[in-house]
Amino acid sequence: MTARRAFEEELESLKLELVKMCRITEDMISDSITALVNKDKTLAESVPPRDREVDEYELDIERQCMRILLRRQPVADDFREVSTALKLITDVERIGDQASDIAEIVISISDRNYIKDLVHLKAMGELGVKMARESVESFIKNDAALADEIIATDDEMDRLFDAVKEELVELIKANSDNADQAIAFMMIAKYLERIGDHAVNVCEWTKYFETGVHVKY
Repeated sequence: MTARRAFEEELESLKLELVKMCRITEDMISDSITALVNKDKTLAESVPPRDREVDEYELDIERQCMRILLRRQPVADDFREVSTALKLITDVERIGDQASDIAEIVISISDRNYIKDLVHLKAMGELGVKMARESVESFIKNDAALADEIIATDDEMDRLFDAVKEELVELIKANSDNADQAIAFMMIAKYLERIGDHAVNVCEWTKYFETGVHVKY
């Protein structure tokens, strides 16, 4: 096997691990929001343990990246691709952290009657799953156009976050007894908004791989 072929196989293995890592975080987001909507404490309790699996993937991918960089000594473009993967796994890992944090809140409030419907929070969760999945896909496929689409989608996530915030402020104004649960919902919305931000970061690294310039959006 040529050195080039060996490098390509190692890089392909790295990308497969990255996809598996991302799939876990997608399920964590989806399950945490489903648990919220359905008041399913058991499902919510299943989410935080998966964060350890995400952490293990992060460490394994880091090791693969370092092995490739040290053993293969890739040329410029290849080096940038590996170093980009090394950068973006941090954001994918943090998406898992946010999903776990949401689940922890759900566990604490799942036995209560809700003060509002969860239309916007559910929409934020669905959007978070889409952004997490497609941001990593943009890197795997080297698809800068898809990265741009996800970056633009973050405006919708921000709009939904603002809608949730405005609704909760009004609920607190109407009845101060709503405050505790309103704060819990606000924290969930904030974690979902951060998931969007991390997906945008992944897209920024995808575009860095293409251009060699890291631009913040």
